[in-house]
Amino acid sequence: MIICGGIQIALLFGLMAKPYIVIIAGGKGERFWPQSRAVRPKHLLPVVGDRPLLTQTIDRVLPIVPVENIFVITSKVQEKGVRAVCDALPKENVIAEPVGRDTAAAVGLAAAIVGARDPNGVFAVLPADHVIHNGKKYQADLNAAFAAAAAEPVMVTIGITPDEPAIGFGYVQRGDKWRSFRRREVHHVKRFVEKPDLKTAKRYLKSGDYFWNAGMFVWSVGVVEAAIAAFAPKLDAGLVPIREALAKGKKLAPVLKKVYPSLEKISVDYALLEKSTNVVMLQSTFDWDDVGAWPAVARHFTPDKAGNVSRGKTLVEQGAGNIIFSEGDHLVSVVGADNLIVVHTADATLVCPKDKAQEIKALLKQVNALPDAAKYL
Repeated sequence: MIICGGIQIALLFGLMAKPYIVIIAGGKGERFWPQSRAVRPKHLLPVVGDRPLLTQTIDRVLPIVPVENIFVITSKVQEKGVRAVCDALPKENVIAEPVGRDTAAAVGLAAAIVGARDPNGVFAVLPADHVIHNGKKYQADLNAAFAAAAAEPVMVTIGITPDEPAIGFGYVQRGDKWRSFRRREVHHVKRFVEKPDLKTAKRYLKSGDYFWNAGMFVWSVGVVEAAIAAFAPKLDAGLVPIREALAKGKKLAPVLKKVYPSLEKISVDYALLEKSTNVVMLQSTFDWDDVGAWPAVARHFTPDKAGNVSRGKTLVEQGAGNIIFSEGDHLVSVVGADNLIVVHTADATLVCPKDKAQEIKALLKQVNALPDAAKYL
């Protein structure tokens, strides 16, 4: 028996627990406009590589989890596009939220879906749009996290070793060593912290005890549902009809349409992880990049001698450090300019200094005010 937030539950842990993967694919990827749109966001684009990032995410986990145990939770507006790139998955394994209710609701839905298949199941929650090149190390770390979550009633987060004082990520502070699984050390988590200012981020980097929170979690159905009941009771009550419908073998879409809009809107970090005392962290050994904006793309391409990175039909004359993407057969040329982002699509073109890439999201407020805004969003 274990105690979780005052709730006593019986759980069976062991090596026989079946692993499942739940990929959250609902982000908008607004900083990748104009390529990224509402119906074709970042994870449906080959931002890095030749296939959509979501497809790459699925391919990375296939060596350790059978295809029938992989689920994708997306939004209704993206459902068609997601299904098109997830044709290897069973049709019922792609689930569309009728409205977005943040990550705690998505995790609760995931637990209900996995729990209907296997009440003792252990599942990983993974983002759909990260770039990871070293698949073998990634799979080894994920297997170790599965082993930890199957062995004890814990919530496992995978922490990314920071290589710069980034202010765009949340951090996890590592505590004392807890146990080792498959030759990977797992530590207690002292706390989760919000995106810091630069001075604080530099201190975190110097200490060696802080890791980037990449939004990768592994836990059992019982543990996460107990945490939801203890720390997010309103959300827990809202999830009951979904669990009941799944237990009775009913179709999921109608109950989601009825129940989901009223679910509490809160992130899983706020709702569960920051309040739980059974959170542990496995330090990653794989490379990782969340590719959060256009400048990050350049890290994954071979530049020319002047440091320009391009895809599609492009030319640069007397320019350096530019990022130039062109769709279709349209030629994009840059002359005598440095450190620009130039992205051309069939109906929109972006020209932006690299150091203003974060302002693209603000630009979309103006795009949204256009009479024909829907065409460009």
